[in-house]
Amino acid sequence: MDTVVTLTLNPAVDLSTSTDHVVADRKLRCDARTFDPGGGGVNVARVLHELGVPARALWTRGGLMGDLLERLLDEAGIAHEPIQIERETREHLTVLERSSGRQYRFNLPGPRLSEAELEEVHARVAGLDPRTSYLVLSGSLPLGTPEDFYARLAEASPEGCKVVLDTSDGALQRGVEGPIYLIKPNVGELGRLAGIEIEGEHQIRDVARELIHSNGVSVVVTSLGPAGATATTADEHWHVIAPPVQARSAVGAGDSMVGGIVAALARGRPLEEAIRWGVAAGTAAVKTDGTQLCRRADVERLFDSL
Repeated sequence: MDTVVTLTLNPAVDLSTSTDHVVADRKLRCDARTFDPGGGGVNVARVLHELGVPARALWTRGGLMGDLLERLLDEAGIAHEPIQIERETREHLTVLERSSGRQYRFNLPGPRLSEAELEEVHARVAGLDPRTSYLVLSGSLPLGTPEDFYARLAEASPEGCKVVLDTSDGALQRGVEGPIYLIKPNVGELGRLAGIEIEGEHQIRDVARELIHSNGVSVVVTSLGPAGATATTADEHWHVIAPPVQARSAVGAGDSMVGGIVAALARGRPLEEAIRWGVAAGTAAVKTDGTQLCRRADVERLFDSL
């Protein structure tokens, strides 16, 4: 039985490379490219696998990129279940400019899912093993998908399964209308949910508490980048400060944070400790190159320093 299931409606093949200078109107000579499986829930499943927590990734598979993504997941040893779609799975490109250390990220649009394909996704979630502990809904919605689709999936999930939602914009605004256990916005996303510009931690706490009281969300984890994260419940509020590290790539840091949190919760650890694992995993991810995610040894070492 899978302790955790992740769902990625808009997965991607992450292609990364580097070049000396990124210059307009010139042919750029790049280093050898690397490929990684990507997309919110896929990345969370990769982190859970790295941290030794049983998980299964549901994801939409289409075309040649879907074939490649399936092979990458198989090679990584990730338990997964593709949901076949007609159109092509998308790809991302990340380019490191070595001369400056700047990273350029190109996110291409994903496929539009048909009504029948969305119904199949809904049926897969409704048919999950009733003993599933956590369902992670992560990443953007495909083009044309109703903004309340994550809320519908949360309602279809097994009774007692805790739903973690990590998305943005309208998908987050409408997603919290469903029975959601935990959300992980950044400060800007949290402010947009409340229709205000957040200027301090007291506002983070107050806005999170209002979401908890008005929408029924149990936990709001607000990522703060290098400053770590806050976690707010109806009764408690914590701020875990991230340890300083030499940042190499921000790709996947948020997904790593979610993976660290869910891994600890799935092991029965208390919420306060789980947030520390999340900050450790997110911080560990920025230490890796390109589209690599956190490494278990780094996560454990950073957790011990918190």
